[in-house]
Amino acid sequence: MGKILVETCEIEGLKVITPTVFGDERGYFMETYNYKDYVDAGIDMEFVQDNQSASKKGVLRGLHFQIHYPQDKLVRVIKGEVFDVAVDLRPGSATYGKWHGVILSAENKKQFFIPKNFAHGFLVLSDTAEFVYKCTDFYHPNDEGGLAYDDPDIGVEWPIPEGMELIMSEKDQKWGGIRELVR
Repeated sequence: MGKILVETCEIEGLKVITPTVFGDERGYFMETYNYKDYVDAGIDMEFVQDNQSASKKGVLRGLHFQIHYPQDKLVRVIKGEVFDVAVDLRPGSATYGKWHGVILSAENKKQFFIPKNFAHGFLVLSDTAEFVYKCTDFYHPNDEGGLAYDDPDIGVEWPIPEGMELIMSEKDQKWGGIRELVR
């Protein structure tokens, strides 16, 4: 029980995971994480911290990363819908500065695996969304890094509906572009 479908992305290391969902008239059951299944899929990680956030429509969180204590992340949405983005910041990577985005929702139950040294962010598309993620290192508040969500050198194509007003933290409004990174 609990097999997963793993899709690779054009950026090496990123993976979109769809769990097997068993449903009937009562509802559904699925394994949201099974170490063996993930190891079989090439994701052999020790997750040390789980996080959850709730946000309303128009909230854009990111693009965030940890500088000296990078984290692998396994993210998913348990309520609502978001557009989730990862940007490759791996030194020497052939896809450095490239991004990949995926719709994560309570309905599609997809997960997104984001390796270390990627910036990460998401935009809430539904009225509300609850976002959960597993991390392979602890959060270090003095180790935060970030990129402007609208950096033209990255060119993320956020699906911002006409009339949607973005809601961002003060910190997220002040991040610079990828050219300003000292890595």
